[in-house]
Amino acid sequence: MCAGARSKGAACVGGATGSKRVPRAVREQQMLDAGVRAFARSGYQNASMDDIAELAGVSKPLVYLYLNSKDQLFTACIRREAAALVTAVRAAVERDAPADRQLWSGLSGFFAHTAEHPDGWTLLHAQARTQGRSFAREVVVMRAEIVEFVTQLIGAAAREQARGEARARTLAGTEVSGLAHALVGAAESLADWTADGRAGGPSAKEAAATLMNFAWAGLGNLFQGQGWSPERPG
Repeated sequence: MCAGARSKGAACVGGATGSKRVPRAVREQQMLDAGVRAFARSGYQNASMDDIAELAGVSKPLVYLYLNSKDQLFTACIRREAAALVTAVRAAVERDAPADRQLWSGLSGFFAHTAEHPDGWTLLHAQARTQGRSFAREVVVMRAEIVEFVTQLIGAAAREQARGEARARTLAGTEVSGLAHALVGAAESLADWTADGRAGGPSAKEAAATLMNFAWAGLGNLFQGQGWSPERPG
């Protein structure tokens, strides 16, 4: 099976699928595709490099040549899927739309991406978080970027809705950050519902609307300085 080529880490890349040369960047993406699928469906511990090589249509030595180890392959998969999710959310936001529409469109982009890439979402939300600090840290970085982006959207919404009132300045600080964390956490939970492939499940836009219905009325009250308090009379 092309042992000489394997020893040089070259031409034999296809195993049973042939030996046609493929550009390194393309071949590496194929390996990452295979890694995401294997890790998401079998789990990090159970996914073998043999399985991943077979899914990618390459020899196992070539996977090691490109990505060095199972840990590094797993990290590369996490980073690629995290970057793709962040990019999808940012690209989906309707920049010139009213504040509520911007937030809804960003949520729609989030749910669309997780539904279209269920293995990637499983890798990020289930596998990476449970396989050790170094892997979980990659997800923390991604989540922090999304939370910061949502913080900006909510802050802009507060300024738009409150029209410069003093309360808007309060909401633009730590309270807005807390709201962003809560909203992202709710979106992550709801994404598990939309990404699991159930028949008749909600579309991305329906999921985004569900979350907006849950959150926006409360945000609207906050924007007007009418926050809930346990001290308020019943």
